[in-house]
Amino acid sequence: MAFWTYLTISVGLLSLLLSPFLSPRDQHSWFLSLPPDLRLHFSQGKLIKIHPSYQIPFRVFAVESSPAEFSETVLLVPGLACNSFSFRHVMSALRSHGVRAVAIDMPGSGFSERPRVPGSFEDVFAQIKENGIFWAFDQLVETGQAPYEEIRARKNFSPYGPAEIGFVIRKVIREMKLGPVHLVIHDAMLGSGANFVASYPSLVRSVTLLDSSAGLPAFPYWAVGVPVVGRLILKSPSFFTKLMRLCCSRSIDMPAVEHQRLLLLGKDGRKGVVDMAKALNYSFDLRQWKELDGLKEMPIQLLWSNNWSDRWIEEGRQTASALPEGKFTYHSGGRWPQEDNAKEITERIVEFVTSLPKTIRMIINEPSEDLEEKVLVNSGSLHQHEHGYQFGPSLGMYGLGQGFMG
Repeated sequence: MAFWTYLTISVGLLSLLLSPFLSPRDQHSWFLSLPPDLRLHFSQGKLIKIHPSYQIPFRVFAVESSPAEFSETVLLVPGLACNSFSFRHVMSALRSHGVRAVAIDMPGSGFSERPRVPGSFEDVFAQIKENGIFWAFDQLVETGQAPYEEIRARKNFSPYGPAEIGFVIRKVIREMKLGPVHLVIHDAMLGSGANFVASYPSLVRSVTLLDSSAGLPAFPYWAVGVPVVGRLILKSPSFFTKLMRLCCSRSIDMPAVEHQRLLLLGKDGRKGVVDMAKALNYSFDLRQWKELDGLKEMPIQLLWSNNWSDRWIEEGRQTASALPEGKFTYHSGGRWPQEDNAKEITERIVEFVTSLPKTIRMIINEPSEDLEEKVLVNSGSLHQHEHGYQFGPSLGMYGLGQGFMG
């Protein structure tokens, strides 16, 4: 008891002292500082509330671009450090081809909130900041337990694991009533996206792997993850531009780079990227995955850069050999081809999607609770809640009402 008492007091004092340095920038002012096209992008999307098994709800951002009439829906899952805004040109081009396009910001990326695990140091810090320095001590006196004893029990749990990301994708499909989708998995989201497909093959009409590798993410998360150094990288537009062109896209334009930098710099996006990278399944086996029940007949397409590097071209060949029944096509863009070669990427996706029999839309009438129980999760039982999504301008996520465009 003495140990926990001293630890409680120490954490409380440390939280108070470090609060000015650890507190994120005011979200209202950060949002208003964004370029108009980023704020417009947010206004066109939705925030969908997620109630995961680890109990603290958070919201993910999804945006849709639809023609007046359509029969096919493409769901875009951006890669590590990427986001829905990066796919804006692909989404617009898909709409012009008569295909509905939906893109998600992964948890902790873009406009999506970063998940918080109860009992973690971050959770305790947030509660001490909100409730006062003596809150933790009061908890100790009242319950006989320190409020952060769960830290040790949850140290190996990540809200960014493949099952947790699958939970998010499933929730977006259900809330937006997308029905069977043509799933496009970009970059390092291979393991998480494939885990979702294996869990719910009936919700997926086809899979396109867009320069998607479990072990070789394009974005240099290791650089921005270094304390102080990572922050300095994001604070330097010129250095960040060089890094993006070296690792992601050689011809990405300056405004696009700046948009990515601002989104990583705000809302603690840098930490979200690092946490996501730590949770990636680097040993994911495509051959074993394709042999699972329900996947043997799944149409699969691989779109791969043929001018990035010899190592990356070889990675593409190995991926293709693991999926011999899949359609393999090279493209002339980089690792983030949605930024430098959106037209070609869109044409390949449309050609593949329209070559398949037309999709019959599913009408889901099951209660939300039943659907939630079916989601594959790593641990714990799911809590049943009322769910729903809201539209961007009315959300107040950044303390803004209808006039948030400024």
